[in-house]
Amino acid sequence: MELIKIEKLSFGYLKNVEVLKNISMSVKEKEFLCIIGENGSGKSTLVKCILGLNKVAKGKIEAKEKMGYLPQITEIQNHFPATVEEIVLSGTIGNNMSKIWYTKQDKENAKRNMEKLNIYEMKKKCFSELSGGQKQRVLIARALCATDKIILLDEPVNGLDPKIAIETYELLHKLNEEQGITIVMVSHDIERSINYCTRIIKMENGKICFDGIPSEYRIGGAQ
Repeated sequence: MELIKIEKLSFGYLKNVEVLKNISMSVKEKEFLCIIGENGSGKSTLVKCILGLNKVAKGKIEAKEKMGYLPQITEIQNHFPATVEEIVLSGTIGNNMSKIWYTKQDKENAKRNMEKLNIYEMKKKCFSELSGGQKQRVLIARALCATDKIILLDEPVNGLDPKIAIETYELLHKLNEEQGITIVMVSHDIERSINYCTRIIKMENGKICFDGIPSEYRIGGAQ
């Protein structure tokens, strides 16, 4: 089943300057898709278009499920003065920005995802006090509060040391394999990410230049 379908998508931040050029692709249920490419190739822009953060004028995007999103960690997020529990709970808000109170179901959902990510015992800790790997677990739990179907991640291991990066990849792989959660991950960390995904899309200059499985990419897709 296709969870996301994109047809002839083009997008630019400036008039007559296209960052994405005639993109057509789909994301199927239970895939672990890694979108790779150099900086400026259009990877993050594509994800923001899928999420509706960029207004698309040309082409069509259909999403059949609610999506969870893990953006790149910024300095503001790193020093955000909130507890682990508060950040995870905020994932239940979704597009309802007027929501004030969390329901019992929201709290149970947050608790379940914190337990799933092994961070429940640190629920009262301040986010800024956590290690890089712990912060990523908190943000993944937050994304899962929005949906248990599909999550999109933008450079989830950026700035993490190699050991924590591998732990993050293994965690995502486990969520995909054992829970059937569809993963769409943007990464420039090609050498490591290729070991965990089931499909690779490589972008160059706003276009898809490769779409296939990791073994095909290793043989000839990297050229």
